[in-house]
Amino acid sequence: MRSLLFVPGDSERKLAKGLEAGADTLLLDLEDSVAADRKPEARRITAAFIGENRKRAPAALYVRVNDFTTGLADDDLAAVMPARPAGIMLPKAVGAKDVERLSAKLRVHEAENGIEDGATRIVAIITETAAGLLAAPSFGEAHPRLAGLTWGAEDLSSDIGARTPRDGDGRYTDVFRLARTLTILAASAAQTAAIDTVFVNFRDMEALKVECVEAERDGFTAKMAIHPAQVPVINEVFTPSAETVAHSRAVVEAFAAAGNPGVIGIDGHMYDRPHLRRAERILARARAADVGK
Repeated sequence: MRSLLFVPGDSERKLAKGLEAGADTLLLDLEDSVAADRKPEARRITAAFIGENRKRAPAALYVRVNDFTTGLADDDLAAVMPARPAGIMLPKAVGAKDVERLSAKLRVHEAENGIEDGATRIVAIITETAAGLLAAPSFGEAHPRLAGLTWGAEDLSSDIGARTPRDGDGRYTDVFRLARTLTILAASAAQTAAIDTVFVNFRDMEALKVECVEAERDGFTAKMAIHPAQVPVINEVFTPSAETVAHSRAVVEAFAAAGNPGVIGIDGHMYDRPHLRRAERILARARAADVGK
């Protein structure tokens, strides 16, 4: 999973167009992009779309439901779970307890709809509120449903009263850098994917690429998109290069050939177990992206 593209769940045209974007995951949105009076229609359209495309779609089909405080999440789940989405995105999650709460609800829906227990994955947005940000350290262990953790700047900005999440040079200010950092750490602790937030200026591809490169450097393995045009840039940056794959394979093979010691030397450079783990993770990402086979 490198790219996750948001698509409004109440637009049949945009949903169909989303299938052609090349994203690894489509986030069929029932939350922010859908007006309150359109929620019932969005549920109907989204469920029908999943039912028609689940088996042949080139992307995994996830649904972003409304957060628990709205009272709408149960209606969202009741509408879409019979269609068997690949996963659910939970916005405004407040720590691991909200992931567990959603997991319990999914177990019921899976049982009612003949879906294998645990088949529906979860991606949680963990920094959209101050409470969610402060609860990030609760992700201290793996959860079997968790497919990724991500963060949001715009909702957090609204929640804390910040005028903007970025400074005059376009860099995130301290609070939002903290949210970004805690997401990486929480994802690592939970042994799941760290997914970077959206880049809202969908016309500035150069700035998007810079942000993607920095995110990949720091440990994110995917990024969300708000426009189909952003997907190719995201996929390019978050796909390990052929050179990186070859080097990682050489490290793994060298450790294996040496009997998996603590340290090995390759071309005059020393490599230890953290280097091996990093190489293994890169190769796993490459396999998922069908690179270097």
